[in-house]
Order: sequence, then C-alpha cells, then structure tokens
Amino acid sequence: MRRTEHNLSLLRMIFAVGLVISNVVTAKLIYTGISLFGTVITLPGAALCYAITFLMTDVIGELWGKAEANKTVLQGFVCQVLATLLIIFTGYLPAADPATQDAYGVILGQNYIFVIGSLIAYFASQSWDVWVFHKIRNRYIAKHGDTKGGRWIWNNASTMTSQIIDTVLFIGVSFGIGFGWFFDRAMWPTLAAMMVGQYCLKFILALLDTPFFYFLTRKGRV
Repeated sequence: MRRTEHNLSLLRMIFAVGLVISNVVTAKLIYTGISLFGTVITLPGAALCYAITFLMTDVIGELWGKAEANKTVLQGFVCQVLATLLIIFTGYLPAADPATQDAYGVILGQNYIFVIGSLIAYFASQSWDVWVFHKIRNRYIAKHGDTKGGRWIWNNASTMTSQIIDTVLFIGVSFGIGFGWFFDRAMWPTLAAMMVGQYCLKFILALLDTPFFYFLTRKGRV
C-alpha cells in the first residue's frame, strides 16, 4: 500500500467502521464450550471487529508514522462517543411497534457502565499500542539500520500487550465494578475466566493479522 492521502483515508474509514460496529455487535455473547476455572468461556461478538482496529493503527503507524496513528486513535474516540450518543438518543424516540423498541433495547441499549468501560479500555489500549509499536520499531531501526525482517516483532508485541490492557480494563470496569464481581469472591473465577478466555482469542487474532500487516506495508515505509 502506497503512502497516499486516499489510502490513509481508506484505512481510517475501516478503523472507524470496525470500532463503531464492534460496539453494536458486542451484545451478542459467543458460546465457546470451553471451560476455565469451572466457568464456560463466552466471548463478545465484537472480538473480530475490534481486532481490525489494531491492525489499522499498526499499518498507519508503519506507513505514515506515530503522529498519524495517534490522530487516528483520537478520531476513533470521537466516533465512538458520537455513535454511543446517537444510539442512546434514538432509543428514547417513540417507537411505532413496542416489540421493535424492546428488541432495540436488548441489542443496542447501552448500560452506562459498559460505555464507560469501553471508552476507558479503548483509549488506554490504543494509545499503548501506538506507543509500544514505535518504541520497539525505532530501537530496531537504530540497531539494524532498517525494518527488514523485524516488522512482525513490533506488530505483534504492540497488539498483544495492548489487548491485555483492553481486556482487563473493559471486563474489570464493566463486570468487576459495574456488576460488583470484584467485591464477591464467588465471582472471581468467572471474572478471571472471562479475562483469560477473551485475551486468548485476541492473542490468536493478533498472530493471524501478521500476514495482512506485511501485505499492506510491503510497498513503502516511513
């Protein structure tokens, strides 16, 4: 992918769509059938959509630099807040069909603690992703003179570590504090299973996005 304004706008569009849609589909919990700490692991429907956002910021950072990647994170934050406000506002409008209103509330109705958890986790994890990505990348270039052979290191390291932050903060705020699970020892295994299970999926997705990262950044780098 060449460093053009058109391509940068395209990547930011994909980033924003993945981010906003992840908030829409996160209400669907995916049943894995895998048990951990005596609890069956469930995953949010947003797992795949959200993974795309980290790939986009990594590609933007590799081709256009840290400043543009950070700008994308900030713009995504604004998009996420705006989308949340629009969803909430629409939910308060009178519905022609009560059944439709009920379905809207189940699928798109946002518990404020989930919104807060999502925003905190997003901003912290994405900011960390950009920082670690360029920290490792710059050290590698200083040592080896170019990026040849090392792109997978900062791509995977930044995404894998940032996903830890995202998982712990979102589940910790939304379920640990919002549902009070931190204050109930009986729920600690469930909380731990959610964190570990969701991170394992995100870890695998981070590995799988490496070929796409190489493909998209093969034409030129800053």
